This record gives sequence, C-alpha cells and structure tokens, in this order.
Amino acid sequence: MGDAGVRVHPLGLCESDQVGAGTRVWAWAHVMPGAVVGADCNICDHAYVEGGARLGDRVTVKNAVLVFEGVDVGDDAFLGPNVLFTNDLRPRSHVKKGPEALLPTVVGEGVTLGAGTVVVCGTTIGAHAFAAAGSVVTRDVAAHSFVAGNPAVHRGWVCVCGERLGEDLRCGCGRAFEPAGTGLREVESEAAAG
Repeated sequence: MGDAGVRVHPLGLCESDQVGAGTRVWAWAHVMPGAVVGADCNICDHAYVEGGARLGDRVTVKNAVLVFEGVDVGDDAFLGPNVLFTNDLRPRSHVKKGPEALLPTVVGEGVTLGAGTVVVCGTTIGAHAFAAAGSVVTRDVAAHSFVAGNPAVHRGWVCVCGERLGEDLRCGCGRAFEPAGTGLREVESEAAAG
C-alpha cells in the first residue's frame, strides 16, 4: 500500500496506507495498518513497525528492529540492528490496555541508536544524540549527547556528523556548538555557512 513509489519486497508486508514515496520494505519486514512512515525510509529484513508508530523521512530501520505503538521517530534517524522500543512499563498478559495507557517515546531528528539498543518507553531522545551499541535508555537523553551502558549514561558529546566532540565543542567537519539547556545547539560555523 502507500504511494506508488513505495517498494515492498515480495516477502515483505506493508499494510499501511500512510507510507511515503521512495520507502523500501524488505523481506520479512512488516508495517502494520495505522503506522505512519515517511518518504525515502529503508525498512530492512525482519523489522516490525506497529500501528500507531511514526517514522519521519529518510529513517533507516535495520534488521530485526521493533517499533511499537506510541514511538515517534524524527527525520534522518538511524535505528541499528535489533533496536527495541517498549511502550508499557508494567505489561501483564492478562491486563488489556488501550493506547491511552501506553507511554510515548520520542526520538529526535538525526538520532543514532546503535545495534541492540533498548529504549524504555516514556523517554525523549534529543536531536542528533547517539546511543552506543547495547545501551539501555531508561531516561531522557539530551540533544547531541553520546550515551552508553546499562543504564545508558552521558559519556560525551557528538556532532551532527556523528563524530565525538572535544572539550571546545568543535568538530573536524567545521561545525561548532554551545551549551543549550541540557544539550547542545549548533552555532555559526564553517559547515553551517556552507
């Protein structure tokens, strides 16, 4: 389903009618009815996108990623292999809950979640943050923060390009940053000036 420009592998299943042009759904991946998927996304083998989840434009969803209802992923995010989102803090098989009982999760623009990252529901991950492989995200992550571990903790800062930032908050790509709230924001730099 979706726009005419959506490509679905013969062994993939795309049941949503809200999928942007240029998106690719590969073998054994499943996009459920009610899922919203932006343009030019890549949904790899064995990934699952549940109804009520939203992916922005140009999102990469690697193999075996599970995106459940209530998860909102911003543009240009990268979800590494086996990334897992939760949406219920106290699940019980015998207790049936509606969407209003689930905790939303927000993943900002340009975020990278490394392979095997687990994101506990109710968290917000700021733009361009980076979670190392195997991280367990249990609380909010600031924009441009590099986190690692179980539970994931702040270990430094990263650029839009993904490189670690030094103490001067400058990157070899020409970008520069300054503190803003709990995270960073880009300031005028060679990369921004273009």
